[in-house]
Order: sequence, then structure tokens, then C-alpha cells
Amino acid sequence: MAHALLLVLAVALATVSSAHVAAAQLSPATPPLSNAATEYLKAHNQARAAVGVEPLKWSESLANATSRLVRYQRDNKACNFANLTSGKYGGNQLWASGQSVTPTMVVDTWLKEKDFYNHTDNSCVPNHSCGVYTQVVWRKSVELGCAQATCVKDQSSLSICFYNPPGNVIGESPY
Repeated sequence: MAHALLLVLAVALATVSSAHVAAAQLSPATPPLSNAATEYLKAHNQARAAVGVEPLKWSESLANATSRLVRYQRDNKACNFANLTSGKYGGNQLWASGQSVTPTMVVDTWLKEKDFYNHTDNSCVPNHSCGVYTQVVWRKSVELGCAQATCVKDQSSLSICFYNPPGNVIGESPY
């Protein structure tokens, strides 16, 4: 009797273990995006749709990297711009003083550069910048991650987004 009970228990345990292994092999459920992540993604993807570019997907890995960077800039650099030129991702950043800014406001500020961009010859009006706009709509970028930190002392904020793969390749058109 005890031997039969042990056998039944072993079979039940094997069945439960198999179910757990099978469940673990399925892709884990993606947690819902935060409101800020959803807003950053929506603002980017609306701009991309306007020029016929595929939408970006949110990357927690990129979001974590931007979160670490904005916190570092807040804690060690008084919310000043980060040096994004040597990273492996494309990047945009915005510093805002004296006001809180939403993700939509951040992206809308970057999109203002569209007024200076000439898609026909892939150029920017002299004495203006277009690089943050073209990064937002860069067709080869597929992932996005963003974060924002607030410097309480001067009521400023720094927002950074990373794009993977990076855009603004010299000689290439964004879309």
C-alpha cells in the first residue's frame, strides 16, 4: 500500500513538473506598459505613421538603460545633457526647466524639427537641426526605450529615449 501510494505521488509529481516545464517554455506574459511608456510609444508611432514608417516596439532593456542614465545625470550632473555620441543606440534627449513635461510634450518638441527637414534631398535647412526628428522616424529603428528624471533643486527635468538600431546614418534617408 505504501509503495503504491509513493508511485501515485511520483506520477502526480512528474505530471505537475511536466506542466510547469511546459508553462515555463511558453513565452512569458508581457507585463502591461506604464502610462509613460505607452505615451512615449504612441507619440513616436504617430509620427512614424505620418511618413509611412513601421511602428516601434517598447524595449524594457532600452528603458532600463535610459532610466539608469537619466538618474545618473540627475544625481551627478545636475540634469545636464548626457553624452550620447559614443553609445551603441540612437538617442534623443530634452531638458526642460521650471515645468513638468509629459512624454507627448517631449516627443512633440523633437518633432518640431520636421519643419526644417527636406525629405526630397534628405537635407536640413541651414542653421537648423533635424537629427532628433529624423531619429524619431528612422525606418530601420525598431525598438524604443525612454525615461525621465526630475531635478528637484531647480525644477528641471531630463528626458532620454534610446533607439535600436540607431538612426541618422550619414548618406541614408530616414524613410
